[in-house]
Amino acid sequence: MAADVIDGLAIAAFATWVYLMIARGGFWLGAVNDGDQPAAPARWPTVAAVIPARDEAACIGDSMRSILAQHYPGSFSVILVDDDSRDGTAEIARHAATSGDRPLTVVASGSLPAGWTGKLWALKQGIDASRQVPDPPDYLLLTDADIVHAPDTVAWLAARAEQDKLALVSLMAKLRCESLAERSHVPAFIFFFQMLYPFAWVNRAGAATAAAAGGCMLVCAEALRDAGGIESIRDALIDDCALAARLKAQGPIWLGLTERAHSIRPYPHWADLRRMVTRSAYAQLRYSPLLLAGTTAGMALTFLAAPWLTLFTGGLPQLLGLATWIMMAVAFQPTLRFYRLSPLWGAALPAIAFLYMLYTVDSAIQYVNGRGGAWKGRTQANVSAR
Repeated sequence: MAADVIDGLAIAAFATWVYLMIARGGFWLGAVNDGDQPAAPARWPTVAAVIPARDEAACIGDSMRSILAQHYPGSFSVILVDDDSRDGTAEIARHAATSGDRPLTVVASGSLPAGWTGKLWALKQGIDASRQVPDPPDYLLLTDADIVHAPDTVAWLAARAEQDKLALVSLMAKLRCESLAERSHVPAFIFFFQMLYPFAWVNRAGAATAAAAGGCMLVCAEALRDAGGIESIRDALIDDCALAARLKAQGPIWLGLTERAHSIRPYPHWADLRRMVTRSAYAQLRYSPLLLAGTTAGMALTFLAAPWLTLFTGGLPQLLGLATWIMMAVAFQPTLRFYRLSPLWGAALPAIAFLYMLYTVDSAIQYVNGRGGAWKGRTQANVSAR
């Protein structure tokens, strides 16, 4: 490779990380979280939790017990939508409810209509059920069947929403990080998500960036109606970010890290994490081959150029490559601390990024082969185009 090309590559990679660390909303610091305590509202709003569940027997009991045991001063109801489960999910949820402090309503999902993803169709049915009461909820807690909540989660969310007049407040549930596969993938997943959607920008009213974490979202019911309802995103595979974009047009939103909500879904094997990523990676690129090519090239420059320059060149390119590699390792440290992992994982970020590049390409291949968005027996990528 010509010396001037190598020099240009080294400068571009170095400049990229200077920009990322200085000018991209401080995403890597992990400083946006739920560590503050919002003031209690004069009147606690009515909240209804809607939980879609499809074959969640392994998680639903613990999740349901945590949500039914919420210490919430206001009116709070819980609706589980059983999305054609075949493993006794609804029965386990009902049994868990016998030890809870609040009643549980179980809705059996109807047949999945064309143009809907399964989760969003289940959510619509749960939201519709929440409105069939004399006092419809002011807010909807949309949460997943693998999330375990601290007892004060709903109270914190409602107080924050009321204090700041938010259309949406979302907590990035802390993912399980125990197996080798999880330790090598999960912190990077959170790091990449914050790089793509800097939380400081998400939470800035005047910024276009909008995102949410689907495991824990408190949605203003009025804002959702004004945004066109959940049906306005009926075919979205990355439904949380699609909903955030709709709601940010109605009012401010907020997203942050948390220790209050944890995902207990295990990913014991590398193949489990690969499936998790490939399910939606190509949807993030709007099923565009051009965006896929651009993203692959951008990730190669951002994450792979530095170790290559460090190991296989000399002089200034090698020094810039090493400096760039050190910057990305340093940027990864706050996320590693959040997950209580060794700082040495920071040096492995280029290798982890390479795996995510492969998963993104694999996601596109699965889409072309008609298997895009596969999840629990359903293929859901781009359902509206069928």
